Amino acid sequence: MTKAIMLQGTGSDVGKTVLVAGLCRLFANRGVRVRPFKPQNMSNNAAVAEDGGEIGRAQWLQSLAARVPSSVHMNPVLLKPQSETGSQIIVQGKVWGQAKGRDYQALKPQLLGAVLQSFATMRAGTDLVIVEGAGSPAEINLRKGDIANMGFATRANVPVVLVGDIDRGGVIASLVGTHHILPDEDRRMIRGYLINKFRGDLSLFGEGVDAIGGFTGWPCYGVVPWLRAASRLPAEDSVVLERLARGSDGALKIAVPVLPRISNFDDFDPLRAEPDVDLVFVRAGERIPADAGLVVLPGSKSTIGDLMDLRAQGWDQDIAAHARRGGRVIGICGGYQMLGRRVHDPLGIEGLVTEIPGLGLLDVETEMAPEKTLRNSLAFSREYDAPLSGYEIHLGVTHGVDCNRPSTMIDGRPDGALSSDGLIMGTYLHGLFTSDAYRAKLLASFGLTGERVDYRAGVEAALDEIAAELEAVLDPAWLDSLVH
Repeated sequence: MTKAIMLQGTGSDVGKTVLVAGLCRLFANRGVRVRPFKPQNMSNNAAVAEDGGEIGRAQWLQSLAARVPSSVHMNPVLLKPQSETGSQIIVQGKVWGQAKGRDYQALKPQLLGAVLQSFATMRAGTDLVIVEGAGSPAEINLRKGDIANMGFATRANVPVVLVGDIDRGGVIASLVGTHHILPDEDRRMIRGYLINKFRGDLSLFGEGVDAIGGFTGWPCYGVVPWLRAASRLPAEDSVVLERLARGSDGALKIAVPVLPRISNFDDFDPLRAEPDVDLVFVRAGERIPADAGLVVLPGSKSTIGDLMDLRAQGWDQDIAAHARRGGRVIGICGGYQMLGRRVHDPLGIEGLVTEIPGLGLLDVETEMAPEKTLRNSLAFSREYDAPLSGYEIHLGVTHGVDCNRPSTMIDGRPDGALSSDGLIMGTYLHGLFTSDAYRAKLLASFGLTGERVDYRAGVEAALDEIAAELEAVLDPAWLDSLVH
């Protein structure tokens, strides 16, 4: 019978996603048929699974780690926060509805059947499923109807390992406190715990392990060091943007405004990996640097709402000044829509504002439509004569004079637009910068002709490095018990 284990955290951002990815690669390297699973995820970083629907980018990465095709069943419920309409609810890859936070709590029991069905699908033909929780089981105010943590674990009878983050402090209290407040039914599901993000002399924490065991009776399955290779993996959570906001001292400064509903911001990870690029995430209250050579407008879950916020920050003026100086601008997906003359939303799909002027840097207009474009694509950059591969996740159709100069060809059809002077470019293709050939030619146009990184190889190497580190520090008997 297929085995399963679930990692739950004492809080958000304790490193569950990376640990699941590392364990998937660890077991894949051992020849074990392993798959990831996350019952419920909340993220605007989405991927197009190989069976055709939307999942969280984290589960896409974990499927890469497991060396298996991605599937909508790896993340059956995906919540995508948007504007005043609340969160869009994706179920098994397709739009199911939308709800505000309180309303969603009442809807969760309706989704449990889909979650359990997807879990059964993932278990079929596999040796091990590694499940990732969301948030913390200690949020007992959300326990009723829960499908993300103990609600799932108890219904699916999946044992749990609790993950505590020692880097943020208070890890002993967080583990012991979780033990204390969980009801007996939930507490019985926990088999042990992991300490994550440890720095320094491990011998200093020996008494901490003894103390946690004394209070809880749980065994420690390992103390995981700070995994430096995790920084080379695609960014999964918007929390990461705070840590990425400081640029390096690269020769080319690339500025990315951090919009409130920014989506698919791992588009920029390949640029961040380049040693001669200074990638600056511009946050609220900051100005877009006047010395930036390139400004990139990212994807957005709510184009109109984020365009209003962009203006409220004064970034529209910064971008206009940048363009007047001859600076380059690239817009991806929602960012592409913002570059046009107007955005129309006659059906109110995004909210109450149904029309708004764009930045006017491209002679195009966009009309929102209820049908979502969702596909993985092979593409080609007409601008740089370079192959591309990526994916499309967007609402809306864009048309106008500048579309007669398409920036890319996606699956043989024209996409995007270029301004007449070639300085402003838009495209619906996510994953644009992942193409090493495209990235090399783009950076060469700014005079950067040094050797470029092999981004995908770097991600694979990081996964292997994390797997090796986990294998070195985790209890071997526990690892063996997961598959025997």
